[in-house]
Amino acid sequence: MLQERTFYRVGGGEELHVEVRVIAATNMQLRDAVDEGRFRDDLFYRLNVISIRIPPLRERREDIPLLARHFIEWFSLEQGREVQDITEGALRILMDNDWPGNVREMENAVERAIVTCKKRVLSEEDFAFLAREAPSHEAWSAPTHLPLHEVERRVIEETLRRTGGNVKEAAEILQIDRSSLYDRIRKYNIPR
Repeated sequence: MLQERTFYRVGGGEELHVEVRVIAATNMQLRDAVDEGRFRDDLFYRLNVISIRIPPLRERREDIPLLARHFIEWFSLEQGREVQDITEGALRILMDNDWPGNVREMENAVERAIVTCKKRVLSEEDFAFLAREAPSHEAWSAPTHLPLHEVERRVIEETLRRTGGNVKEAAEILQIDRSSLYDRIRKYNIPR
């Protein structure tokens, strides 16, 4: 959100012109938070001049190589290391990761690889820790011979389990409104 205001102060014949821009970032939908009473509506209306949505990294994987090279350059300089590039295999590991922690998580992963690498080019072995730390996504299939409402309940439960209880992410995966998902959670008495 971006807000710009101009203030004037008159005193002693002088006019002071101050321009202020407030840039605020959040990882939640503030409109929903206002509707649910979790965010002050007056503050929302003051801040909500221009909203810019930046999709999560998993929705813009084409940015990963550019970000990786930027972080390599940055951390090599900061750490006094002579790491200069990244192999295609290492880039593939980064591209295949879902990055639930977004750009900050990727930044930390590249920094860790820079600190522990032994060569001038980051390789797959420098990012092996990502494979070890990745949550397992075992196969799941909808049960058969059950009423539709029971299948729906189980699908919602499984999606919430896989997202760690993140209703917003689960709603995106299920391609329904968050309010509809909340309704179904209440209807099926699904614990979160």
